[in-house]
Amino acid sequence: MKQRLCSNAIALISSPVTVDPSGFVGYGFSLDGRVLTIRNALRASAPFAASLRISTDWDTVNFLHRLFPALDWLVGYGTDDIQGDLQAGLTVGVMLVPQSMAYAMLAGVPPIYGLYASLVPLVLYVLLGTSRHLSVGTVAVDMLIVAAGVGGAVETLGIPDEQYVELAVLLAAMTGMLEIVMGLLGFGFMVNFLSRPVIAGFMTAAPLIIAASQISNLVGIEAADTQYVHLYIWHAIERVQAFHPVAVGIGTIGVGLLIVLQIWKPRWPAALIWVASAIGGAWLLGLDTSGPVVIGGVELAESAVDTVGNVPEGLPSFEVQAWSWEAVRTLAPTAVTLALVQFMSIMSLGEAFASEHDYSVDGNRELIAIGTANLVGSFFRSIPVSGSFSRSAVNDQAGANTPMTNVIASVLVLIALLFLTPLFQYLPTTALAAIIMVACVGMIDVPELKYLLETRWIDGTVALLTFLATIGIGIQQGILIGVGASIVVVLYDLSRPNVAELGHVPGTQEFRDLERNPETEGISGIHIMRIDSRFAFANAKVLKEELLTEADDADMRALIIDTSGVNDLDTTATAALKEVVEELSERDIGFYIVGAKGPVRGIIRRSGLQDLIGEENFFLNTHLAVRSILESWDREEVYGPADSAQQREEEIDEVRERLQEERERIEDRRLEMSKERADLEEEIAQHEAEREELKLERETLLEELRFAEERRRKMQSAREEMEERQEELEAEREELESEREELEERQEQLEAERQQIQDRQEDMREERERLRAEIEQHKAERKELRETTEQLRDELEEAERRRRRLRSEREELEARQEELEAERERMEAERKRLEAERKKTTGDASDAGELASEADSDTESSSTDAQNDSSSSDPSEDSQTSDDFNDSDDADDHTSESPSRPEEAYDQPI
Repeated sequence: MKQRLCSNAIALISSPVTVDPSGFVGYGFSLDGRVLTIRNALRASAPFAASLRISTDWDTVNFLHRLFPALDWLVGYGTDDIQGDLQAGLTVGVMLVPQSMAYAMLAGVPPIYGLYASLVPLVLYVLLGTSRHLSVGTVAVDMLIVAAGVGGAVETLGIPDEQYVELAVLLAAMTGMLEIVMGLLGFGFMVNFLSRPVIAGFMTAAPLIIAASQISNLVGIEAADTQYVHLYIWHAIERVQAFHPVAVGIGTIGVGLLIVLQIWKPRWPAALIWVASAIGGAWLLGLDTSGPVVIGGVELAESAVDTVGNVPEGLPSFEVQAWSWEAVRTLAPTAVTLALVQFMSIMSLGEAFASEHDYSVDGNRELIAIGTANLVGSFFRSIPVSGSFSRSAVNDQAGANTPMTNVIASVLVLIALLFLTPLFQYLPTTALAAIIMVACVGMIDVPELKYLLETRWIDGTVALLTFLATIGIGIQQGILIGVGASIVVVLYDLSRPNVAELGHVPGTQEFRDLERNPETEGISGIHIMRIDSRFAFANAKVLKEELLTEADDADMRALIIDTSGVNDLDTTATAALKEVVEELSERDIGFYIVGAKGPVRGIIRRSGLQDLIGEENFFLNTHLAVRSILESWDREEVYGPADSAQQREEEIDEVRERLQEERERIEDRRLEMSKERADLEEEIAQHEAEREELKLERETLLEELRFAEERRRKMQSAREEMEERQEELEAEREELESEREELEERQEQLEAERQQIQDRQEDMREERERLRAEIEQHKAERKELRETTEQLRDELEEAERRRRRLRSEREELEARQEELEAERERMEAERKRLEAERKKTTGDASDAGELASEADSDTESSSTDAQNDSSSSDPSEDSQTSDDFNDSDDADDHTSESPSRPEEAYDQPI
C-alpha cells in the first residue's frame, strides 16, 4: 500500500495541469492503465487559475525514468530500506576512508586524492547506475593501471613529476568520456573481448605486482621506478642494509593485525582499526618528527619514518583542467584498457548481485553511470573510480537494499575531509602499505587457473600467457597480449570448424554423429554432413574442401548438409557453396540443405544459391530430406521405427510416464491456483474497501462540483477581463520582441567580447609559461648568489681575523713609539745638561746655571707630555671601528713610519 501511494504521488506531480470551463484546477494522469481524475478545489483567483498552462505527459516521466534509473527504487523507498542501507553504508564507509587513501598512494598520487574520488562520483553513480549493491570507489587493480599508464606518460612526455596528479585526473576524464560514448552507442559488447581466461590471468598477476610495489614502503626505503615484480624484489634485496627498523616493525605489526582481525572478527572494520592504531602510536611515540627515533631512551633508527604529512583541509574545488593533445594521445591506450577493465568489473559484480536479489542491470546504463562518475569527478580532482569487489561483498553482507549506501559512505568521507585531516599527518605510509598487501592476498585466485586448465587446456594456456606477460612485460601489454591470444584462439576455432558425418539411430527418426555414437548406421548412397560453426571467410575454404572430399566416395548419390548449427553466411561462404554445388552437379550428385535458419535462408535467397540448388532441395529436418530422396529413388524407408511388440510396449511405458508427470504438474498447478485464488479473494476484499473509499470520494466531488458551478459564473466575468488583459499583453509582446532583437545584438557583442577574453586568456597562458621560465632562472640565480654569499662570508671572517692581528701589532708599535719618544726627550735633556757642563768648564758660570735650569724644566715638560700622550692614546684606540682597518696596506705604512721618529733623535749632535 505504501509503494502504491508513493507511485500515485509521483504520477500526480508529473501529470498535466488543466483548467476546465468551470474554473476548476485539477490534475489528470494515467496509472496502470486506469485513468484517474482528481480535482482539487483551489481557491485561487481567476487570473491565476487561467494562467496555469502546464503540458507534461507520460513521455516526460518516461524520459526522467530513463535518465535517472534511481526512480525505480526511490518510488518505494521506506524505513525498512533506510535501516539496512544505513548499517551497510556506515560499514562500507569506515572501510572506504583508509582504503581510498592507500589505493591513491598505490596510483602514485597523494592520499588526499583517494578521498576526493569518494565524494562526487559515488553520488552520481547512485542517480545513474542500475546495480543496487555495487560499492563504487578506488580499486587496487585500476590504480595499478593508472600508475603504469601515467608513469609511462611522464617519461614519454618529459614533463616534471609535479604534473603527475594532473595526468591522473586527465586520465579519469578521458576514461569517463570513453565509457559514456560506449554506453550511448551500445558498445557494451566490447567487454566480451576480455574473456574469462584473460581476466583470470590478469587478476592473478595484478595482486603480485601490487604487493611487490609496496615492499619499499613496508621496509622504509625509496621505491623502485618500475612495474615488474622481480625488479621490486631485487631492489629490496640490494638495499637490505638500508631497511628502516621502525618501518619494518610497523609493517609487520600491521600485516599481522589485519590478518588476525579478518580471521577472528571478519565483520569488524580491520583497516580502520589499524589506521587509528597507527595514527595514535605515531603521535604518542613522535615518529613523525625529524631526527632519530628514540623510544624508552634507546635510539632505534637514525631518521623518522615517512608519514602522509600535511593533508589539505576542506573539499575539492571545481576546476576545469587544460588538456594537452600530446598528453591525451599518450594516455589514450591506458584509457581504453581502463574503460574495458572497469566495465568488466562492474558488469560481473552487478550481474552476480542482480541474480542473487532478483533484479536486472543494464550494461550500457552502467557504462554511462561509471563514465559520468569519472568525467564529472575529474572536475573535482578525482582519480578513476570503479566497482570494488571487497566493499561490494561487505555491502551486501551488511544488509544493503539500495545504492543509497554509496551516499552514506561518501558522507563519512566528507566528515573525514572536514574534521579529521589533521590526524592523517601522523599516519605512516608503512601502515597504508600493510593494508594494500593484506588486501592483495585475498585477490590471488589460483583455483581459477587450475579450473581453466582442467576444463579446457587452451583457456588455461591463455590465462597463463596473460599472467606471465603481465608479470614480465607490463600491465597494459599483458592485457593486450591476453586479448590477442583469445582472438587468435577464436579465429583458429573458426578456421577449423567441426564437420560431423551423421548416421541413423535405429528405431528412431534421429541422426547422430557416427564417430561419437557407435550404434548409428549409415544410409547407402546418402552422406549427411552437419556443420557446427559459423560459415564465413575464415573457414570457407576448409569447409569446401571437406565437402568435396566427401563427394569423392564412389557410392554417394546425394549430399545432405545440416545447417542447423550455422547462424550466418557471408559472401565468401556463398561463393564456396556455389562451387560445391557446381562440382557436385557435374558428378551427378544431389545437393540438399536441411535445418537452415531464417537469416541463413535469406542470404541464400538473395545470393542466388536457392535458384541454383533448387527450392525443392530445402527441408525442415534430415528425416524429411532422407525420406524424399529415397522416394525419388523408389527405395523403401528402411530406417523407420521398428514395428515390434517390445518397441510398442516401451513406447506405451514412456507415454504412461509422461502422463504421470503431466498429472503431477497439473496437481502442482491446481495448488498454485488455489493459492492464487486466495490471494485474489484478499485482493478483491481490498478492492471492495477501496470502492467504499471511492464512493465517499465521489460524494465529496459532487459537492465540490456544485461549488464549482458557482465559481464558473464568477469566472465568466473574469474571462472578459482576461480578454482585455490579453490585448494589453499583445502590445507588451511587441515591445518584448523589439527588446529581444536588442538582446540578440547585445549577445553578438558579448560573443565578440568573449572571443577577446579567450584571446587574452591565451596571452596570459603564454605569459604564465614565460614567467615560469623566469622563475626557474631566478631560482638558479638565487642559488648562485647563495653560494657567492657563503664565499664572501668566509672571506669577511678571514679579513676580521687579519684586522684583529694588525690591530694588536699596531698597539705594540704605538707603545714602542711612546717609549722611543720618552727616550728622545730624556736624551735631549741630557744633551742640554752636558752642554751646560761644557760651558761651565769654559768659565761661563751664569750661562751654565741657566742652561741647567732649562734642562731641568725641559726634562719635566717632556715627561709631562709623554704622560699626556699615553693617556690620550687609549680612548682613541678604543673608539676606532673595523672600517679604520679595511686596508692592510695602511697598517703596514704605520708600522714602517713609527720607528723612524726616534732614530732622528740619535742623529742629533750631542
